[in-house]
Amino acid sequence: MQSALRQKIRIALLIFSFVLMPVTFAYISCPLITEGASQGIATGGLFVFALLFVGSLFFGRLWCGYLCPAGGLQEIYARVNGRPVKAGWLNLLKYPIFLGIFGSLALAVYSAGGLWVFDPFYQTGNGISVDRSGAYTLLYAQIAFITVFALLAGRRGFCHTFCPIAVMLILGRKIRNAVGWPALHLAAAPERCVDCGRCSETCPMSLDVRGMVREGRMEQTECILCGECVDACPEGVVGYAWRGK
Repeated sequence: MQSALRQKIRIALLIFSFVLMPVTFAYISCPLITEGASQGIATGGLFVFALLFVGSLFFGRLWCGYLCPAGGLQEIYARVNGRPVKAGWLNLLKYPIFLGIFGSLALAVYSAGGLWVFDPFYQTGNGISVDRSGAYTLLYAQIAFITVFALLAGRRGFCHTFCPIAVMLILGRKIRNAVGWPALHLAAAPERCVDCGRCSETCPMSLDVRGMVREGRMEQTECILCGECVDACPEGVVGYAWRGK
């Protein structure tokens, strides 16, 4: 019962985050953050990105699993196309996209001579993202873009192939793993596994969780720490843990 409740709450949080997107998308929009940086402005979105990166040092991609508005939209589309993603080399596409977007951001900061002003409500009306001219066009374009990836690629297709925020969180996790301070993990007890495969079937990131358990490698780049495998396992093989190396 507790396991089912956790996933219901998780999905509700994701969908609520998507519903709030007309208010919040300016704070996770790479183009708007770069536009502000080109004028020497540290926007609210840049501050949110900094918080997400710091959070990834301790919680990995938990944001993706519980709070990302794009994740909420993809959870809805998973009811239409819920097949596992077999993206192959397309999984690597998000890395050059990340370099392009964040490289442009760095260049914008350099061209402006640094960030001299903090404007937490940049390009919003009283903090609401769509309360300005042309905002709905930008919002609908982002939703359409996510829709294409989700419907064509399958479960969390946008996360796998395009999302630059995912790469930022992956980098934070890599830094944490290299240093080894305590952080949230998935842990497993392979000796309890009965090979039912429910963990892999329920994984929204299409990971071979059963293979991860068998091989003792629960740390995986695409894992969003959603806990679906934790809650699906009838033997309690997979669980959360907070520890260092």
